[in-house]
Amino acid sequence: MASNPIPDNNSQRNTFARRAARWLWWIFGIGFAVVLLFFILVYVGVIGYMPPVEELRNPQDKFASIIYTADGQEMGRYFRNSGNRVYADLDEISPNVVNALIATEDARFLDHSGIDMKAVTRAVVKTVLLRQKNAGGGSTITQQLAKQLYTPPSDGFFSRAVQKPIEWMIAVKLERFYSKDEILKMYLNQFDFLYNAVGIKSAAKVYFNKDAKDLSIEEAAVLVGMVKNPSYFNPVRHPDRTRDRRNVVLEQMHKADMLSAAELDSLRNLPLTLDFHRVDHKEGMAPYFREELRRYLTAHKPERGNYPSWDQQRYVDDSISWVTNPLYGWIDKNPKPDGTSYDIYTDGLRIYTTIDSRMQTYAEQAVNEHMRSLQNKFFREKRNSPSAPYSSNPAELPASTREKLIRTAIRQSERHRIAKIAGLSDEEITAQFNTPAEMVVFSYNGPIDTVMTPRDSILYTKSFLRTGFMSMDPNTGFVKAYVGGPDFRFFQYDMVSTGRRQIGSTIKPFLYTYAMESDFTPCDELLNEQPTFYDENGRPWSPRNSGHARIGEMVDIRWALTNSNNWISARLMAQLSPAELVKRMHSYGITNKLPAVMSLCLGPCEVSVKEMVTAYSAFANHGMRTDPMFVTAISDANGNVITDFAPNQTEVITEKGYWRILSMLLNVVDGGTGNRLRRPPFNITAQMGGKTGTTNFNSDGWFMGFTPDLVSGVWVGGDERYIHFNSMAEGQGASMALPIYGKYMSYVYADPRLPYDQSKRFSFPAGLSLCDKEFYVEEEPEAAEESVEGVFD
Repeated sequence: MASNPIPDNNSQRNTFARRAARWLWWIFGIGFAVVLLFFILVYVGVIGYMPPVEELRNPQDKFASIIYTADGQEMGRYFRNSGNRVYADLDEISPNVVNALIATEDARFLDHSGIDMKAVTRAVVKTVLLRQKNAGGGSTITQQLAKQLYTPPSDGFFSRAVQKPIEWMIAVKLERFYSKDEILKMYLNQFDFLYNAVGIKSAAKVYFNKDAKDLSIEEAAVLVGMVKNPSYFNPVRHPDRTRDRRNVVLEQMHKADMLSAAELDSLRNLPLTLDFHRVDHKEGMAPYFREELRRYLTAHKPERGNYPSWDQQRYVDDSISWVTNPLYGWIDKNPKPDGTSYDIYTDGLRIYTTIDSRMQTYAEQAVNEHMRSLQNKFFREKRNSPSAPYSSNPAELPASTREKLIRTAIRQSERHRIAKIAGLSDEEITAQFNTPAEMVVFSYNGPIDTVMTPRDSILYTKSFLRTGFMSMDPNTGFVKAYVGGPDFRFFQYDMVSTGRRQIGSTIKPFLYTYAMESDFTPCDELLNEQPTFYDENGRPWSPRNSGHARIGEMVDIRWALTNSNNWISARLMAQLSPAELVKRMHSYGITNKLPAVMSLCLGPCEVSVKEMVTAYSAFANHGMRTDPMFVTAISDANGNVITDFAPNQTEVITEKGYWRILSMLLNVVDGGTGNRLRRPPFNITAQMGGKTGTTNFNSDGWFMGFTPDLVSGVWVGGDERYIHFNSMAEGQGASMALPIYGKYMSYVYADPRLPYDQSKRFSFPAGLSLCDKEFYVEEEPEAAEESVEGVFD
């Protein structure tokens, strides 16, 4: 009988090994197939989000719109939070940045196709197996770009683990559609360097105040070092840490043979040097102008129901702008080719304004210098006044009225609004406003960190005088300078376009022009004595006069305007029509409702600085009113012009009226209330016309000035009309407003880069007769220029 064979252990082990090997291969094969299928499904967009091919070919970048001055300087940008990105081509970026980025983030960038398997393997082995925290990342520049473009923030390890393969597949596709240079350019335009510095171009400006193409090696290394973790390697908050990171970048550049050993030793010993300029809508050049421009661009067609009952004049103004000004509501009026609307915060528009950066700087300098000096005088006058900053005259402002004004200011404050939203009672809010708190307040020497009650802070803020200044080319309407207040960070109410105040005697040129076109001449004489007139209800009106010269004498109209005589203005108004004066003032571009009463001739109506500059452009431009122009052109991000803007003029003064009123307004500066311009510290010799204006109790000070090339307007006053100088010496327009104009024009004339010359004169026609009732200009074959002197003979 045969015996059973004894099992061979080696044979069994071999069989098991073969079976195990087959199972392992099956598992590996299945696993590989699953992984392959997973990546295929990711690639085609079945798993996770895969951007459409069209979007990959044309990523939807969001770029800030840039505002440029007429002389080519960047004035500012429109962007939302974390959106200050400005496009830069690769030739606009320093090669130092590109070298530092490749050496530090992706040494084999030029060799791979989106995924660097060596880097991935290294990262997996060191991070997962060896548990090394500083193993270095495995993401290529292309993968990082994919993350920036398409990956939302992850909320955990698992979420990030799922996102990673999606980024790999997006990176592979990006490498198919773009060259290496294009990928570098997109990456550098996308990265957020903090402080509203999105993209390398913005970062170069914010941290080093230079163009991206001018970044040095060590500056490029600082910015590239931030890529690892911008918050951790923040050069403003953590300079030492950032310097160490910069040196790591420099060492990587040395390893990649981009720096010699000597260069490395030299550069890593340099200190970290920044020229930091935080980007903020409230800072920079012409912030009031930029905000008004933004309001214009984004305005919608006015609907009466959208305006409160107390602001119906705004509805009228906006309705007029919507119809007459192509810039107002530009976004709604100019859709994209596909029918969607432009977005000034993300579409990278290029907005070319009329502002001249040099003249804007001079305007801001003139405002700051004069207002600083004027403010010191105002503080001295109010120092011991218990009613400060308000008037101490009880006849003008009783104590009860003053307290009512303060309560109104408290109710209109942001702090009060927030307290109401929080549900605080009136008693709790009152207690809060009387409790000292830390705050930052304005001063001409810079913001002050202090502790005071919110109520006192309101009075402190109101103690600062306000101002508005605008300068414009009367021939084109190009607005050259625009200052809406002392400091946009603290006083955001725009006193050029939004605020309206009583204009006082600056109204008189409109009245006198009306008279010149109604058979009066500059040489006609009227009695310089206080008149009394009666309205339709029999109520008397006897205007006051600040001057005391030539009382009881017959004076000519020219003398009356030169010296801003109220009595002669009232006598002229009595012989003319208040309703017609209203009509004429509206034709000058003043849109506010005006009272058709006798006293209108002394300027009780409220008008903005912008309206007054518009109106006075007719006196500088042969009777043609020129509407202000903020912008000459708007183009898209690629430089294609979308809209060009052209000047708009309207004739408002006849030839007869024009030469007569011009001759008188020139005399205001040469020998009247504007004569300070001819004396130190200004000593301006240019031929110019102008008019001062002061309202009751010195509440408002005005000066309007013009030359053949520029027309400008200045207003100075308190936040409320009860806040003013007590003394006429400091409170009149010639003291409060005229010096700003004088300083500005002095700076402009002193700059040889600007096309303004004090020798430029108005060209009066030869043979001009101004004092004959029958106006005529002698016809001459060669009409020579004639000065204003002698035309009254």
